[in-house]
Amino acid sequence: MRHDHVITSKHLSRADVETVLDRAAEIAADPSAVADRHAGALLGLLFFEPSTRTKLSFETAMKRLGGDVVDMGSVESSSVTKGETLADTVRVIEGYTDALVLRHPKEGAATMASEFVDVPLLNAGDGAGQHPTQTLLDLYTIRENAGLDDLTIGIMGDLKYGRTVHSLAYALSNFDTRQHFISPESLQLPREVVYDLHQQQGGRTGIREHQRLEAVLGDLDVLYVTRIQRERFPDESEYRKVAGEYQIDRETLEAASDDLTVMHPLPRVDEIAPEVDDTEYAAYFEQAHNGVPVRMALLDLLLSEGGVSDE
Repeated sequence: MRHDHVITSKHLSRADVETVLDRAAEIAADPSAVADRHAGALLGLLFFEPSTRTKLSFETAMKRLGGDVVDMGSVESSSVTKGETLADTVRVIEGYTDALVLRHPKEGAATMASEFVDVPLLNAGDGAGQHPTQTLLDLYTIRENAGLDDLTIGIMGDLKYGRTVHSLAYALSNFDTRQHFISPESLQLPREVVYDLHQQQGGRTGIREHQRLEAVLGDLDVLYVTRIQRERFPDESEYRKVAGEYQIDRETLEAASDDLTVMHPLPRVDEIAPEVDDTEYAAYFEQAHNGVPVRMALLDLLLSEGGVSDE
């Protein structure tokens, strides 16, 4: 099976994930070995939502492979303001590039856009849906710090709207994991995601839901923290009810295992206190930096004959 697009982590097998992570490890060990591998290649960046880490790491990745990028720029300065459809936008820009990266506020936008292009398209986040390239760098970070089998992970915060959470949960079901989801009742993991996770791999993945971190903190190998996403709430008053409810500081971590790895897809607001940054638990800046070798690996595989494959 060859994947010409990377749209959702649901479609990535364990072998696919390991192919990308192994290539990323090779690149991280010797970036110079791929410095000119894709000289002359162009990557199109189409970001309909703000981005710092994802956009800059894709740009860095392409340039470190010897290629370059063309950037649609802000929505306000594009033909979108004239009424151009997403389908027309991607069909135009694919004519200038060898691959596309799309971030869009509407869930399902990447799936739709992929139907109109022949170059590889990577989903860089579609509303509250999926963020598969973030998931791959998350898995790389987890593997480097705790391994991916016989793993107990807690995922805490906005589980309803958090696309990084949805993607990660699906991908982890390829491995021997016990997943604990910690959130306010109003921000629980969507029921359809819970159902899918129970069905995947014959129910092998352990799924538990909690409202308090204290119930499971001592058992965790990894704690994946997410912010409460104010921009996803349809009602500001609903956001205020849960804002700041889940916070990690040094005192919180006194009950954790000495080997706990604390991760966060960033940006953070107040859910992890800055005092945690200098502890051995903190891996979120390492996690952000891992976006470059992982996205280099993805682009290398997609722009080379064979693509991201489990063959």
